[in-house]
Amino acid sequence: MSKRDEKLKVTPPPETSAGIHAVTNALRHLYGKMGPIRATRGMLRLNQKGGIDCQSCAWPDPEHRTINEFCENGAKALADEATKQRIGREFFAGHSVEELAAQSDFWLNSQGRLTEPMVLREGGTHYEPIAWEDAISLIAGKLNSLASPDEAVFYTSGRTSNEAAFLYQLFVRQFGTNNLPDCSNMCHESTSVALAESIGLGKATIRLEDFERTDLVIVIGQNPGTNAPRMLASLAAAKKAGAKMIAINPLPEVGLTSFVDPNPQHGNPLSVLGLRPSKLADLHLPVRIGGDMAVLKGLMKIMFERERAEPGSVFDRDFISQNTAGYAELEAELDATEWAAILEGSGLTRGEIEEAAEMIIAARSFITCWAMGVTQHTAAVATIQDIVNLHLLRGAIGRPGAGLCPVRGHSNVQGDRTMGIWEKMTPVFRENLEREFAFRTPELDGLNTVESIAAMLDGRAKVFFAMGGNFVAASPDTAAVSAALQNCDLTVQVITKLNRTAITPGKVSLILPCLGRSEIDGEQFVSTESTMLNVQMSKGIFEPASEHLRSEVWIVCGLAAATLGARSDVDWHAFAADYDKIRDAIERVVPGFENYNERVRVPGGFYLPNPPREGVFPTQAGKALFKAAPLEYAKVPAGRMLMTTIRSHDQFNTTIYGLDDRYRGIDGGRRVVFMHPDDMAELGLAGGDRVDVTSYWADGERHIRGFEAVPYKIPRGCTAAYFPEANPLIPLGSVARRSFTPTSKCVVVSVAASEE
Repeated sequence: MSKRDEKLKVTPPPETSAGIHAVTNALRHLYGKMGPIRATRGMLRLNQKGGIDCQSCAWPDPEHRTINEFCENGAKALADEATKQRIGREFFAGHSVEELAAQSDFWLNSQGRLTEPMVLREGGTHYEPIAWEDAISLIAGKLNSLASPDEAVFYTSGRTSNEAAFLYQLFVRQFGTNNLPDCSNMCHESTSVALAESIGLGKATIRLEDFERTDLVIVIGQNPGTNAPRMLASLAAAKKAGAKMIAINPLPEVGLTSFVDPNPQHGNPLSVLGLRPSKLADLHLPVRIGGDMAVLKGLMKIMFERERAEPGSVFDRDFISQNTAGYAELEAELDATEWAAILEGSGLTRGEIEEAAEMIIAARSFITCWAMGVTQHTAAVATIQDIVNLHLLRGAIGRPGAGLCPVRGHSNVQGDRTMGIWEKMTPVFRENLEREFAFRTPELDGLNTVESIAAMLDGRAKVFFAMGGNFVAASPDTAAVSAALQNCDLTVQVITKLNRTAITPGKVSLILPCLGRSEIDGEQFVSTESTMLNVQMSKGIFEPASEHLRSEVWIVCGLAAATLGARSDVDWHAFAADYDKIRDAIERVVPGFENYNERVRVPGGFYLPNPPREGVFPTQAGKALFKAAPLEYAKVPAGRMLMTTIRSHDQFNTTIYGLDDRYRGIDGGRRVVFMHPDDMAELGLAGGDRVDVTSYWADGERHIRGFEAVPYKIPRGCTAAYFPEANPLIPLGSVARRSFTPTSKCVVVSVAASEE
């Protein structure tokens, strides 16, 4: 049995998150990649009013901001985009696509900023330079040669600004298709579906200040220490104000237990040396993978028992009678749910669930936060609706310190959906778009991400155009998505850095390098929307990495004009020249953007309407709806386990900043599998042994080989491995019902000593 690579070191995880290590690591990335003067300029403008909106997570900015208003991941994202490293024609001349494909994602990203458009021609081995005019002409010609507009797929990542996203969807729909898959399909689509049905709005119902007004915060299926570090400051503020906290997560993440704020309010990051850590979670429930619904049903079942014993002591009867429907159906479903199933599904004891229920009952107001640990399961939509059910029973929506907080990942993924990036359209958006631009939108819904991959695989889709992102690394079933792209006649990436998708080309492939958010775009600025519906401006401060870079808006407008020609009455060139004109159009199409240009220039921006926050639930029934669904959890055959994918602390989404995971004690490697020591012993494994992991689905088995086993405190029968390295195990057909979100957080696998 082979031992692990000597480069990989495994140590006990730290006891505290953030703190001085976050400061020093942030400065190492900033100064190392940007230089001290450039880095300091960037830090002073990052997340400031009228400055650069962070390229990283979508957590909102506070009203009163310090001079260091960013987290370690935000610093890494800024340094990654504003790096002084460059790659151009000489780099591609010296590296074939085959050679690049053999490199790691970390290596690819580390090479630097792309500087000019590149093309890989059919049968070619190397990317070569191409003029912008020729690149756009090539794309337009291919699009116009398709038998149907539906043979093209137009993907969007969460980095795209409101302005670029709005024009992008307008171009695609005037071209004649609704094929607008986006990264939301792979992360919070389950949230959007669930909340829209239950409360009439697929977004958060709270604002940042609610954390200082709440009695309890529940964090379920989320690791904010790695994926949304700025959220830790809000959790610490809640604790300081007297709130309790429950963490429901298979792994005992240090970011959920103890935190030292690396950005004290007086703005001196070195003062962190004298600070004591803040304890965060008062109770950690180590739920079995896929057991979140079971926990929620157990909590509500206990609350129903208490309410029946003491009517009016637990539930907000006035709120329920005036604002909700479906209570009786929920009650009947919970009565039919057996405790044996709840305990088996959750992997918890009844005592643990009762302790959490008592904390909820004692709280006058509570907030529940969740992310992909909840959304990427087969029953994700119903699970999120149980989160809503829990809040409705307590009347904990629409009052200070109470509400729902889905934590979006990328910085404008929510804004892109607001701007119409969706394979579907609401009736209001469709009517307004058609009226504003005097055309008929396509009637049929388009393809979501999983459907798009299937369509490229079987030849129904022949062109793939990506506005940002790293589609191959972000998608499930890596072998399938790679084959899908390579089956296309044309693939196009609008990106700032080299990534896995760019070296997984179609028959012809284009790389179109665009401006980063930190770079000057003439006199223009863009805007974004946070996870709590705050819209604010973002304006770059650095000279572009190359004279050949173009903004996403410029690229969309140029492509639209060349492709549509006389078929479109839109003055695309006017939009490219003046982003105020884009915002004027958005104002007339998207509800809530009245006086857009005026309000977005106000320091800090403005908030979009949030009816549930005001006690209004715009569902078809005009009330918030209890949604009853039977309990589901994964049944695992003997000899198999459940696997969840996770992110390291040295990455953001698919961007790998380094090979360490400080919060889990991993140094120098990513090809690891975390397992309970007792499970390892049963399999005859020791820490550092190489293992192969196999997943099982109706269409066969999938494998990853030569990973290293790491003993970790995780529930028995559960394993974890890093995303995207474990993506080859995620079956394309395994998706959440009704949302089509890949089930990356609950995969049936087996682990065995490696055959390599």
